[in-house]
Amino acid sequence: MKKYSQIVRHAGNVPLFDILDISVAGTLTGIPIHVHAEGFRGTGKTTIIRAFKEVLPKIYRIKGCVYNCDPQKPHCPEHRNLTREEIDEIGVEEIDMPFLEISQSAKKGTVVGSIDLQKLSSKDKPEASLLVGTIPKAHRGIIFVDEINRIADTSPEIVDLLLDVMGTKPGRIQIEEAGFPVFEVPVQVSVWAASNPDEEPGPLEDIRRQLSDRFDFTVKVERPNDPWVIKRIISSNLPAEDSDLVRNKIAQFIEVQKHIHQFEPTEEIKNILSTMYVDFGIESLRCIEACLLGLKIRSALIKQVPTIDDIIYISRYALSHRVNMKELNSILTNLEQKKVSREREITVQNLPVEKETKPLNISQDIKTSKKQSTNNFNFEAVKNILRRIAENFRSSKKVKTNGGSISNSFPEKIEVKAPPQRAIPIDSLDLTEYVKTEEELMR
Repeated sequence: MKKYSQIVRHAGNVPLFDILDISVAGTLTGIPIHVHAEGFRGTGKTTIIRAFKEVLPKIYRIKGCVYNCDPQKPHCPEHRNLTREEIDEIGVEEIDMPFLEISQSAKKGTVVGSIDLQKLSSKDKPEASLLVGTIPKAHRGIIFVDEINRIADTSPEIVDLLLDVMGTKPGRIQIEEAGFPVFEVPVQVSVWAASNPDEEPGPLEDIRRQLSDRFDFTVKVERPNDPWVIKRIISSNLPAEDSDLVRNKIAQFIEVQKHIHQFEPTEEIKNILSTMYVDFGIESLRCIEACLLGLKIRSALIKQVPTIDDIIYISRYALSHRVNMKELNSILTNLEQKKVSREREITVQNLPVEKETKPLNISQDIKTSKKQSTNNFNFEAVKNILRRIAENFRSSKKVKTNGGSISNSFPEKIEVKAPPQRAIPIDSLDLTEYVKTEEELMR
């Protein structure tokens, strides 16, 4: 069996790694996340799932408790009524997070629990006792069901048990045996499953849609399409185990447990998901709940505030088993459009604000210039003078001399006369004398 660090990652299986990361982190924080991996045979679904056992963090339980009672919140019949002092007296121990499997040949008694015949038939001290089943022993851990579509078809009683476990968070398990009172115990466990949709009896959603809906996420595992990747997979020389990778992954899960409360989805995200649910008539509300939980845990894993890109990513796996392909594409397209609109809004908000310019009031400017000292040079007023001079020149097409007319095209023939007065610099002119306001011109 390949180790976690020896599995070759590629585009077809990376989403499964990502979603299982979310599930492990959620399980550690007390939030079961159920995952279903679908894909053709040989795509490595089961290998990846079982390899995750290596990176499961450790948990603390009351010493010797077969139900894995949390010392802070004991739940089993033996410890749930104990005081803090009594629990401290028993002691606490560290164990690996449970990872148990339900096989194709599993029976109801082995899964849920049954009478402990060994204790009942003891010659020295016979006593009636329950033998804890797979599900109760997996409390605060993982249950893996391979080829779940076949189990759904052949073992409906096992499916009914899984429905109870996955229906609420946490779920529950009920044991009924002759001669015993009905025994009910809460179970906080994440269910992982794998199936080949192309084999009999077919996809899980076609066999037991109710069970399919219980899974928060369904991931389609694809074959690798790169020859280099395939060469690495089939190579006889497996890469060396990377203990640092395993250690860092476990540390990441523990870090999420400490800081997950800081990554609650925003009201904007809740509004987007609520609108999506209503506008597209999604049948199951579990889809929206899965999206919210997935966004929260994923954000804690990558230490980033969730964005609409994260909504698109998570929605793909929360919806794939709940709507048909056409509806899924419509929903994802709608989310992409919302993303574009949001980006445009942000761009507009970040544009620099231009200062408001007032319309030019020449008359008012000239009045103001009259009140100012002649030492203050008024460029606007001078521009008006020059404009009028230029208009006078343009209006004259010919220059008259000696009773005749000479074309401007012969400037050498024009008689040049000196002005009667010496020229004065423009900046020395008294603007109040030469520039008139509109009111003065109207008089």
